[in-house]
Order: sequence, then C-alpha cells, then structure tokens
Amino acid sequence: MSAAIQSIEAILVDIPTIRPHKLSMTTMGVQTMVIVRMQDSDGLEGLGEATTIGGLAYGPESPESVKLTIDHYMAPLLIGQPVNSINALRVRLGRVIRGNNLAKSAIETALLDLQGKHLNRPVSDLLGGAVHHHIPVLWTLASGDTAKDIDEALSLIAANRYCDFKLKIGARAVMDDVRHVAAIKAAVGDTTSVRVDVNQAWDEATAAKGMAELQTAGIDLVEQPTPMKDHAALVRLSSKFHIPLLADEAVADAADGYNLAAAGFAGAYALKIAKAGGPARALELAHVASAAGIGLYGGTLLEGTIGTAAALHAWSTLDTLHWGSEMFGPLLMKDDIVTKPLNFHNNGVDLPAGPGLGLEIDEDKLNEYRRP
Repeated sequence: MSAAIQSIEAILVDIPTIRPHKLSMTTMGVQTMVIVRMQDSDGLEGLGEATTIGGLAYGPESPESVKLTIDHYMAPLLIGQPVNSINALRVRLGRVIRGNNLAKSAIETALLDLQGKHLNRPVSDLLGGAVHHHIPVLWTLASGDTAKDIDEALSLIAANRYCDFKLKIGARAVMDDVRHVAAIKAAVGDTTSVRVDVNQAWDEATAAKGMAELQTAGIDLVEQPTPMKDHAALVRLSSKFHIPLLADEAVADAADGYNLAAAGFAGAYALKIAKAGGPARALELAHVASAAGIGLYGGTLLEGTIGTAAALHAWSTLDTLHWGSEMFGPLLMKDDIVTKPLNFHNNGVDLPAGPGLGLEIDEDKLNEYRRP
C-alpha cells in the first residue's frame, strides 16, 4: 500500500541578496522563498519551493499569496492522498484551482522529491533520466553601473566561473541602455557571449530601434523586449532581425509555446518550472519547442537551492539547451538553507546526486531566515 500525504507546511523564508539586483520593474535586496515540507505516513519528507521576483512587481503571485493558496486550498485536497500518484494529484489540483502555477510547481517538486526518496532514485530518473550531469550557467550583471558590471564580469571570467553574461535593461532610456550594454560587450570581448533581458519594458517601435543597435554591438540574444501578451510584436521582431529573440513571460506552458510557434515566431523559449506549474509541465513546453525548431534556455525566477535543483533535474533530461541556463539563483543570496549547497564550477553547475532532489534542509539556517 502506498504511503499517504500526512502534512504540508509552507514556510516563508527571507534571505538578503549579495548586492542590489536591478530589473526593469524593481530592484531586489531580499529574496523571499516559499519552502514546502511535505510529510508522508512512512516518515519521509519531500521538499519544494515557490519563488518569484520582487513580490507582485513581476507577476500575479506573491510569496504570501502562494503560502495562503497552499495552506488553505491545496493542502486540504492533498492530505490523505497517495504520494505516488503525482499525475492524479496534478489533475485533482487543476480541476479545483485555476492558475497559481508557482504554488503548483512547489507541490509537484515536493511530490517528486518524496517519490524519489521512496524509490531511492534521483528526480531526473523520474523524468526520464539525465542526459547531462553538468549544466552550463550564465551570470546576470544587474548592478546598473557600467564600471561595476565590467569589473564583475572580468573577475568572473578570470576565475573560470562564467563565460556567458546576461544584462538586465529596460529601466532607462533605450540609448542609455544600449551604450551600457555595448561598453560591457566591448570590455569582455568576442569570446564571451552577452545577452540582454528587457523584461517587457519596450513597445514594439522602441524594441525595433533597440534591437538594431544591440545587433550592431554584437549582442547574441534579446529576451522579452515587449509586453507578454503582444505575441504579434514578438513574431514581427523575430522576422526583422537576425539577432535571436528569447520569449520568456510570453510563454508559460506548452499551449503558449505551440501558439507562438504556429504564429511564425523564430527564436528561443525560456523554460521555467515555476511559470509552467512544475518540472513535468516545463518539459512539455520543451518538447513542443523542439518539435517547432525553437531553441531552449533554462530559466529561473531566482529560486534558492531547492527550486534550482528541481529545475536542474528537469533540464538534465534534455538533449540540448541551445542557450544554456541561468540557474544561479542560490549564488545571488548571502546564505543558504540546505546542508550541502550546489556545486558551481567550470562555467556551470553539477546535477545534485542522491535520492529525490539530493538535498537536505539545514534546520538552524531555516529557523534563522524563516519569517516570524
């Protein structure tokens, strides 16, 4: 007889960032995570995480709303149910609860972690098996200060930590951003890939001007320059420039991916387990993208180690991540709540080994950073 879910706890955890992280819509100094601890009748525990950027500045779910959704709506539907019926539980939640993909991702991750511990297999095995055990990772330069960003990039290149960089732009006038980006690209040279993330800050006309300038500056990729619902603008821009576009907020799940590709979009999709509703749903989007000839990129909502590990287990099962990944979230935080942090080295990160996610909670650190 399968073990049953006995309890689900959603914990708000606040960890300061190593530096202010500037995006087009907000500047972050603290990252708040919702950590899910799911206990079953055999005494095993599954871990999950839901994290977003800047409270409600990024999307419709906040850490506080995720905790409320899990506590008051999801937990009553799940407690007493068998832990090995992940698909059935996903359907059960989907029929009663619309949206709330961050909360659903945390729950699915905890269920996968639990099942992996029962079977003594890593989560990647439950998703079909790892193809890669070292995932390439870029670093985001987001201080907003050109000289600081150049110094940060050059020191990381010299330490063999990163060879690809993403710049957060869109908060300033377009030509101010272009000059900032072009200076950094010139400083790091042609052997280093530089991409930009506009976080929906431009209208189509501004995006056309900005992309023309960025193309001239040697930038390799432009992420989500226009508002998420304006699919037509993304399609037109992708056909106008040879610099590739990365669709992020415009593409949450497989249906979004199909619709954008069918409309004529050419470029890449940013996969994120949180916006898709869990690792399995993110992989559904990846398979649709691959069938349509769309490139893949392992995206993050700046999750901590638990959410990052869940994404890594998913990305490890893919043949090709054409644009690598940005799974650096744990490194943006001043501390961690797991006993053994992820191993970042050689321009990437190792897939954690061991049953489930391969992680354990550090109880002292969790108590230190959990919100009263």
